[in-house]
Amino acid sequence: MSRPGIDVPDHRGRTGLHTTGLDLDRNPDVRVTDVELLAAGWHVLRRTTLEYRTPSGEWETQQRETYDRGNGATILLYDPERRTVLLTRQFRYPVYVNDHADGMLIETAAGLLDDDDPATAIRREAIEETGVDVGELQHVWDVYMSPGSVTERIHFFAAPYDASARVGDRGGLADEGEHIELLELGIDEALAMTRDGRIQDAKAIMLLQWAVLDGPFARH
Repeated sequence: MSRPGIDVPDHRGRTGLHTTGLDLDRNPDVRVTDVELLAAGWHVLRRTTLEYRTPSGEWETQQRETYDRGNGATILLYDPERRTVLLTRQFRYPVYVNDHADGMLIETAAGLLDDDDPATAIRREAIEETGVDVGELQHVWDVYMSPGSVTERIHFFAAPYDASARVGDRGGLADEGEHIELLELGIDEALAMTRDGRIQDAKAIMLLQWAVLDGPFARH
């Protein structure tokens, strides 16, 4: 029987999704022995069996489920003269179903890399979500956001923006279900919102704190 994502292409044209990890040999204390494809919708869920050498020297068998949604990129857009940042607000069902009041999450612009390099991807996402054509990028760091189960690594960037060059107060691609409101906030107000819970997006919190500790709003 043909199995999408294994021996025939799934709806994204992928095959061999059950082999990811079998060739890993960078850690001599880890041996991957089996990979089971549990689901291959837009993203991929796998159950991997591995042998792990413990500190005592014994090998133990472990199983790990991993959710692979690809890697992503995010960006903090800031105006150093006006001491403002440009953030987004949109409905996020996963946070809505997990106790967020209305699911309208305030974030930094972000998106998946797809087949692009991180810099190209974040320029694309910035123009789609905010209408800002990003100039020179500053790479901040690369972070694994949920390493216990999600493989995703997010590339963090920052760049200045020209408020006069913005187009409208909304962004996103309607045909992808994106209805994004733009929020221009003073850096002090944005930080206050991280303290009182109005901003709960990890990407935004990390970049706002970086901005005042080491970034454009830091006191050197």
